[in-house]
Amino acid sequence: MASQPSDAPVVLRVAGRPVARYVIRPELPARLSPRPYLHPVTTLAGTAVTELSPADHTHHLGVGVAVPDVGGHNFWGGRTYVRDRGPTELDNHGAQRHSSFQLRDPDGFVEELRWVASGTELLRERRTVAATELTSSAWALDFTFSLTNVTSGPLSIGSPATNGRPGAAYGGFFWRARKEDVPPEVFTAGTRGEPAVHGARADWMALAGADWTLVFAGATSVTRRDPWFVRTGEYPGVGSSLACAERLPLPPGETAVRRIVTVVADGRPDRDEAAALVRKAVSQ
Repeated sequence: MASQPSDAPVVLRVAGRPVARYVIRPELPARLSPRPYLHPVTTLAGTAVTELSPADHTHHLGVGVAVPDVGGHNFWGGRTYVRDRGPTELDNHGAQRHSSFQLRDPDGFVEELRWVASGTELLRERRTVAATELTSSAWALDFTFSLTNVTSGPLSIGSPATNGRPGAAYGGFFWRARKEDVPPEVFTAGTRGEPAVHGARADWMALAGADWTLVFAGATSVTRRDPWFVRTGEYPGVGSSLACAERLPLPPGETAVRRIVTVVADGRPDRDEAAALVRKAVSQ
């Protein structure tokens, strides 16, 4: 394989078809908390299932890891929720900086990143991403991230919810989905609708658009303990919450690891079909 420029986007392929583009060093304003992201992500039939910097939330960047509060620094983008003040414009944005690839293949990569704010590296991340064929109409994106506190003091991860805004426990793995005229449906094995799924813990949850479906699954016991953050009416987005009811402590040298596997399917699988796809995806 011919060598590629270190800054060239990674194009993930499944069965020879391009299904995702990973941008390593995006040129973005500081207010958006610059970070690597996957966009576009598509089904095997070519339907795009991500959005980049949509008008409603310009800091939503396809698929990636975004955290609104790491020791008071904003790695999510946009305004910061301040207790007793609400969403506030602050000059506190951090950036995720690509360091190197340990592996870079057509079906996945292993990457080292540095989370930097105010000139100081706070976290070191190892990110492992793999694309796998499941069926002729579905593939899986396996996304693992490990965040290590590289400072000499304690850090903690928070969210607007832990800072006083109920129901806003976003932060961690986040997928900004395709916005269509009709909001997508959301369901788990036993519930349906945004009010029921948002903030709940479930082994998997599905977001279904007009002719596409995303099925998200926590692939480790620790990840499955994190509640789902779900939006369908305001905008279509799904995340796994690192800090829901309380902040996530990260002492010096300690590491937090999460793994999310997402089935990307054409069409509208029902509950049984979604569950079967998840089982196949997580077991591979």
